[in-house]
Amino acid sequence: MSTHRRDLLKGALGAAGLTALGGPAFASAAAPRSLSLVNLHTGEALKAVYWEAGQYIPDAMAALNRVLRDHRTGEVHSIAPGLLDLVTTLTQRLETQQTVQVISGYRSPKTNAALHQASSGVATRSLHMQGQAMDLRIGGVELTRVRDAALSLQRGGVGFYPGSNFVHVDIGRVRRW
Repeated sequence: MSTHRRDLLKGALGAAGLTALGGPAFASAAAPRSLSLVNLHTGEALKAVYWEAGQYIPDAMAALNRVLRDHRTGEVHSIAPGLLDLVTTLTQRLETQQTVQVISGYRSPKTNAALHQASSGVATRSLHMQGQAMDLRIGGVELTRVRDAALSLQRGGVGFYPGSNFVHVDIGRVRRW
């Protein structure tokens, strides 16, 4: 791992309110991929290059898994690389440099069962439990624009929750609600 990436990861976790990553859309399949996230429940923020030189970067993936953990139980789970790529592509489609605000990443089966019991809107076999779904919003970007951009990608499920101010994205089959 290069010194630059280590320094980036070492200083990545910090207070919410980091400025977002800049950069154009993927110039090619070989272009580095990066994300800037803040977990709204823990306040942890991460700005990291997670894919470079044709491969996912293990230290960056581990840091992303930690930020996207189940905030209720503290359980860390692997987040599907395809979900990270989807969110990266979504921010590029929106042409935004704002940090992605994460409401929910991974959910443990215990957390999901409790949420399902409290609300019929939570799926019993949620893709959150497999690290394949994220509930998010992007500061300064209208929620309808986030939803429409996610739908335009045709890369998984998109749920629209304007009352709760978030959009659900996942890498399951293409569907909407």
